[in-house]
Amino acid sequence: MDPTTAATLGGIAGLALGGVAMVAVRLSDRSTAAEAPTPPAPPLPPGVGEVIAVLRSSGILVDSSDRVVNNSPAAVAHGLVRGQELVHPELLHLARSVRRDGVIREAELTLQKGIGAGRLVVAARVAPLGADHVLLLVEDRSKAARVEEIRRDFLANVSHELKTPVGGISLLAEAIVDAHDDPEAVARFARRISVESTRLTRLVKEIVELSRLQGADVVKDPTLIDVGACAHDAVERSRLLADEHRIELVTAVEEGCEVWGDAELVTTAISNLVGNAIAYSESDTRVGVTVRRGRPGLVDVSVTDQGLGIAPDEQERIFERFYRVDSARSRATGGTGLGLAIVKHVADNHGGHVSVWSEQGRGSTFTIELPAANASAAIEPARPAGPAGRHRPAGRAEPAEPARPTDPAQPTEPAGTRP
Repeated sequence: MDPTTAATLGGIAGLALGGVAMVAVRLSDRSTAAEAPTPPAPPLPPGVGEVIAVLRSSGILVDSSDRVVNNSPAAVAHGLVRGQELVHPELLHLARSVRRDGVIREAELTLQKGIGAGRLVVAARVAPLGADHVLLLVEDRSKAARVEEIRRDFLANVSHELKTPVGGISLLAEAIVDAHDDPEAVARFARRISVESTRLTRLVKEIVELSRLQGADVVKDPTLIDVGACAHDAVERSRLLADEHRIELVTAVEEGCEVWGDAELVTTAISNLVGNAIAYSESDTRVGVTVRRGRPGLVDVSVTDQGLGIAPDEQERIFERFYRVDSARSRATGGTGLGLAIVKHVADNHGGHVSVWSEQGRGSTFTIELPAANASAAIEPARPAGPAGRHRPAGRAEPAEPARPTDPAQPTEPAGTRP
């Protein structure tokens, strides 16, 4: 072997040995680092974990690295903690500020709830706990905030709605005084006063009824009631109004549909739906009322009209207080915008649910589902919502086009009312 080749091979061998030595040194360093003991986490103050575990509000304990080391079950249920992280940057900012200067802080925050548009209103109190931890106590005040919002809206709506009939009565009274020597004008104004006073009486009655329903979560002293009898009573209450509008009322009642509750409230709810159906239907059409057993464990009450239907964007709001699809027509018919809100609260207070199916040009169906008194099977979960999140009435296929009936004696399957 010549000297040049030998030198080349020697150089290559030297480089290889050097690389092996370097890799061995690095592996040794890593092994030493892995074997080095991890500094223990700062111990929790005695008893803190036990206290946090039994808190009804959200209790969260974070360490100096912003890692959640303990939390109450409510903190996870409300989506404030995920794993060992604080979900909301607003809470994390409070915790860091308290850790920095040791000053206890309190704040009311509006946090995003999940990934949707929902919001969580909370009251947070953040304080240092020892040298290494910060404690966050977070109380959910969403319900209180919602109640306050409802109260403000309710007062504003009531004052606005009361102004119309009260102002009308006042102006008509002045007109009667000015026209005291004109008997025909006095009679005309007196009839108008009668109309406005009737509307005012109805509005006050419905406001009182709605307030009473909102103040009670459940029906007190429930009795066994026949929903079919309630439906017949509600239809008879609306018979005169239907005849005046030349609208035929058709009923189909299945025997034995009983629920626990308040018969007068259930009758009022059905009557409101029938009254809406009449008010928003054209003459020479039908309004149908059906009572039957629906999904297992439920009794269904459906009210159907052959009106113009409700636009999808308005279906989301029809159960709000004072909301009216057609304000001009509601004023003409004496509507207050409280009828469907009362229906919703009656259903809620009886442990039930009210839903609407409607399509413009094809009429509407409102369905109240109530827990059956003699249910022997467990109640099934609610069916998936139809388009735009609205539920189709349980046990009912999409209604056929509600053309005007050619045979007035032939019953029509009920479809709902319009607000």
